[in-house]
Amino acid sequence: MGTQSAMVALALAIAVTITGADEAAARERACGSRDPVNSIAEMSAAIYACWRPPHGTAGLSLTLRFSLRRDGTLIGKPRATFSVLGSNDALNRAFVASVLEALDKALPLPFTESMGEAIAGRILSPRFTVALERKS
Repeated sequence: MGTQSAMVALALAIAVTITGADEAAARERACGSRDPVNSIAEMSAAIYACWRPPHGTAGLSLTLRFSLRRDGTLIGKPRATFSVLGSNDALNRAFVASVLEALDKALPLPFTESMGEAIAGRILSPRFTVALERKS
C-alpha cells in the first residue's frame, strides 16, 4: 500500500463529518463541479456544496454508509447508520431527502486517478449535521 493509499485508509477509518466546518471549502466549490477531487477534504466539500438542509432542521444529524467506485459513482444504496431527528415527521423527511439529494447532485465525483484507486470500495461514513443556531 502506497503512502497516499495508507493516508486515505486512515482518514476513512475516521468518520467524515460534513458540518459547518466544511462550509468555507464548500463555498469555494460549485455543486457538480468537475474540478478534480484528490483528498477526503475535497470529497467532503464537493458533497457539502450540493447540500441544502431545509429551514428549521438545526440540530438534526444523519450518518450514511456507502462506497464509491474509482470513477466516483455509488456502489449500491447508501444506508443510514445513525440519526438525530426531531419530533416533526415532515421536517425529518425533508432533512433526510436533502442529504440524499446532495449525494445525487454531487455524484459522480471527479476523482483524480490516485484518489480513485485509494478510495474505490472503501466504506465511507459521512455525517450530515445542521449546526445549531446561535442566539445573540
